[in-house]
Amino acid sequence: MLTNQVFQVQNSFLLQWSRLVKQTSFSNILFKKPFSTTCALCGKTRRMQKKSEISEKKLTRYFVDYRRVRFVAGSGGKGACTFHSEPRKEWGGPDGGNGGDGGSITLKVDRQVKSLSAVSSIYLGVDGEGGGSKNCYGRNGKATYISVPAGTIVRELGAQVADLSMHNQEFVAANGGLGGKGNRFFLTNENRAPMTATPGEKGQERVLQLELRTMAHAGLVGFPNAGKSSLLRAISNAKPAVAAYPFTTLNPHVGIVQYRDYEQVAVADIPGLIQGAHLNRGLGVSFLRHIERCRFLLFVLDLSSPEPWVQLEHLRFELDQYQPGLSQRPQVIVANKLDLPQAQENLEALRGQVSQRVIPVSALTGQNTEELILHLRELYDGYMQTGDCSSGQSLLTW
Repeated sequence: MLTNQVFQVQNSFLLQWSRLVKQTSFSNILFKKPFSTTCALCGKTRRMQKKSEISEKKLTRYFVDYRRVRFVAGSGGKGACTFHSEPRKEWGGPDGGNGGDGGSITLKVDRQVKSLSAVSSIYLGVDGEGGGSKNCYGRNGKATYISVPAGTIVRELGAQVADLSMHNQEFVAANGGLGGKGNRFFLTNENRAPMTATPGEKGQERVLQLELRTMAHAGLVGFPNAGKSSLLRAISNAKPAVAAYPFTTLNPHVGIVQYRDYEQVAVADIPGLIQGAHLNRGLGVSFLRHIERCRFLLFVLDLSSPEPWVQLEHLRFELDQYQPGLSQRPQVIVANKLDLPQAQENLEALRGQVSQRVIPVSALTGQNTEELILHLRELYDGYMQTGDCSSGQSLLTW
């Protein structure tokens, strides 16, 4: 009797459930929501998160082009002084193993690294393990690799010891100490039971200076507020800070100029120079060294000045005072701010004072930037054909 009642209840529940499914969809029964996610009006709009640009003041903290680093490599492990012990073997002999070598510290170039900000002031290598009985050798200390950007100069006591300019190029900053010898090493026919074991050698300790020089094909050289950052924005995808006051750029920026044949030319925006920069005035020598890496120079002159050729003379003088012959590299004169009213008169006066080619441009409006980009490619092709044999460095490709 009870079984019949339960069966009737189940049948009635199934009939009601089938009627409900016919009236509404199964998904709406289980997942009832107050609005539709597929509707364009009700659905939540997904926006791509735009990466915020880093201000020049914050970038100054991230960009570091000089480090004084102390390297202490790992010491070698000590050798063991033990004798073989085994039942019914009275004279087992020495079986002390050698200690492991200490870990070295190596600088390795990584093209993804752009600054020395991640380099610490001191590095300690891993020590090797000591030897053990049964002729067991100690484990060698693991090598320590430090990633540095391309263009890093390594100096010791003022003398250059390495020039790291190629990707994956390595330089051993400090060699690890050799492991000590166990008493097994001193076994001879004359001395069958040596008691001698040597300690491991100490790792090499050095203090090196790391200097970063920006790797680029061309360098924008000019006085503050000449429009170098605006020009770099106009010819490349770089986004340096731009403002209406001098010394806006506090760190070098590198922009890539791309061509239709997939060739790329790197252009560096060097912070503005002033008179006496070679005497460390203004931003001084700390940024003059970035120009040394540039294979050709772009002198950016301000056409709002009544005598723009005077700027060119001062710039060449500062470069020659810092390094003789630096201003004689392949170059082009770029006359910026062509959109100003008095710019045309100053341009004609500039062409009358200099014998070199002058390319007038307007970084604000983009006027005549195509001529500059094409001439930049001509300088790059000439550099790739002739090379740079005088400096003894390999060709720079981006």
